[in-house]
Amino acid sequence: MDNDPTITGGYHTKPLRRIERLSLHLQAPPSSIPTVSPLLSSPCGSSKLLSPVNPEALSEYMRGRHREVQERIFDFFRSRPDLQTPVEISTRDHRELCMRQLAALVNEAGVRPFRYVVDDPSLYFAVLEAVGGVDISLAIKLGVQYSLWGGSVVNLGTKKHKDKYFDGIDNLEYPGCFAMTELHHGSNVQGLQTTATFDPITDEFVIDTPNDGAIKWWIGNAAVHGKFATVFAKLVLPFQGERGGSANMGVHAFIVPIRDMETHVSLPGIEIHDCGHKVGLNGVDNGALRFKSVRIPRDNLLDRFGSVSRDGKYTSILPTINKRFAATLGELVGGRVGLAYSSVSVLKIATTIAVRYSLLRQQFGPPKKPEVSILDYQSQQHKLMPMLASTYAFHFATRHLVDKYSEMKKSHDEEVVGDVHALSAGLKAYVTSYTAKSLSVCREACGGHGYAAVNRFGILRNDHDIFQTFEGDNTVLLQQVAADLLKQYKEKFQGGTLTVTWSYLRESMNSYLSQPNPVTTRWEGEDHLRNPTFQLNAFRHRTSRLLQSVAVRLSKHSKTLGGFGAWNRCLNHLLTLAESHIESVILAKFIESVQSCPDTSTKAVLKLVCDLYALDRIWNDIGTYRNVDYVAPNKAKAIHKLTEILCFQVRGVARELVDAFDFPDHVTRAPIGMTSEAYLHYTQHAGF
Repeated sequence: MDNDPTITGGYHTKPLRRIERLSLHLQAPPSSIPTVSPLLSSPCGSSKLLSPVNPEALSEYMRGRHREVQERIFDFFRSRPDLQTPVEISTRDHRELCMRQLAALVNEAGVRPFRYVVDDPSLYFAVLEAVGGVDISLAIKLGVQYSLWGGSVVNLGTKKHKDKYFDGIDNLEYPGCFAMTELHHGSNVQGLQTTATFDPITDEFVIDTPNDGAIKWWIGNAAVHGKFATVFAKLVLPFQGERGGSANMGVHAFIVPIRDMETHVSLPGIEIHDCGHKVGLNGVDNGALRFKSVRIPRDNLLDRFGSVSRDGKYTSILPTINKRFAATLGELVGGRVGLAYSSVSVLKIATTIAVRYSLLRQQFGPPKKPEVSILDYQSQQHKLMPMLASTYAFHFATRHLVDKYSEMKKSHDEEVVGDVHALSAGLKAYVTSYTAKSLSVCREACGGHGYAAVNRFGILRNDHDIFQTFEGDNTVLLQQVAADLLKQYKEKFQGGTLTVTWSYLRESMNSYLSQPNPVTTRWEGEDHLRNPTFQLNAFRHRTSRLLQSVAVRLSKHSKTLGGFGAWNRCLNHLLTLAESHIESVILAKFIESVQSCPDTSTKAVLKLVCDLYALDRIWNDIGTYRNVDYVAPNKAKAIHKLTEILCFQVRGVARELVDAFDFPDHVTRAPIGMTSEAYLHYTQHAGF
């Protein structure tokens, strides 16, 4: 029935799938996944019992209006086993499969992500999350086509570009690339060396790669499928008349055809090479591009922020190279938003597999008693329950980021633009780094079975690993966050208006400077420790202290080392500041989401998970709080004890919490992560 193309256009009906999932929640837990072991019927200390958790209601609150399009995508790929990525596949076959997956999604399932890029960004990111569950390579290829190549055309170009290219990008007739990164330049985009020199005689730009370091490198879609590229290059205008010479107008973006539309052969002057097999994401055809006097029409300049007239005169609504550069990159921030959001989806899948297997696997136990689930062991809870809590925290934080990005695209308000730029940099860096580490923890938590490729941890880890690098290296992005914090501290702390993301700093900084050791230093009651006001104040106090102290250090060292030397001397301090600030934002958005939840039982379980996230983060950095006497020894012990209790309580609802992520088994795919009969699925892969 699932494969019957006559049913709703070829994919499983959404109502039937809803009924199937609801019936699973209403039935008794599958016998293959034991309930809480009597070994740990009560942890040390008090325990407040939760009402029964309804995964369907929790999932509805988390995903909202995005559920329909995501289930449509999941059901389509379920109906098409020929489009599902096998565990073992060659690079060449994976690339072709990935292209077929994308074409089928767009032209058969009728999902058109490019229209969402323009009209409804939050829905676009929901599509990106769903296809990432199918294959992360597919998500990246989709992102290259629609967010990077397509996004550059509609965001950096003008009406003439949209009219000419939109339909072809939308229906995949114009597969394209985003040619920014060079062999010698990645994060330092202003240092790009590719040139685009205007020729007033022919009314063309001439694209050149002046040296090997300027070869465009790691360009997705370039090696095999791309026909166009948005090429970032220095716009050079020759002086006219007797003066000679030229003027560099800074980095601009140009549409450059790279292959013939009919024969698919590379065009004259364009040299294309394959970057080869990678650690992961081998469904994406990354390539290298060299340009030798490639001529393109003047209209191929994406000229929203700067244009060149027929007689070679440059005009712009922005007065300086730096302002034009900032505006250009600001329009491309959607890539970072997408990576942060997609990274959370990867973490959801890995956590789901690890938690379900930890509920299934039994090992040891009291003498002459049944073996117990390994999730009943405190060590396993310590590995996985804070991770599960963080996954929920990141979900709500990145959903907030998507909402802010959507607001930015509608309003173009400068304050919101700056807010999104800093928040996307920080969340992308923080979340992708956390997910990368967590994937290894999940593999180890599942023992030898976690090492089997079919159980996906290795594939997820390898495919996700590059998330820490592209769209901005994480260390560089955290420095941007720190720099923005210092700018706010210097320019706006005294009487100015702070942007939304940083607005808490004024009150927090005033409190820190006037009362560095609050009266709550020794309070250790559970109600106090689980009070969101205490939790937020602790996070924000740490950020305020780090900000004030690094500002003093930078001022001191700049007198002898200069600005660059002082920054480098304080670099680790600055990175810690940025991470602390991002954690504060994550917690604030989690608390808001808990308080906004209308369903009582759902709200209660989210409050439990939020408390675990907050107290685990505080305990993780307890040395800092102890060193400045923000937390007394007795309070530190109470935080540690309560964190263990909360881990135990979250373990009691762990199954429901991962079920609420609502990934079908054909998306999760790992046999040890199936909702039932996991061992049966697993042994079948070995031929039993």
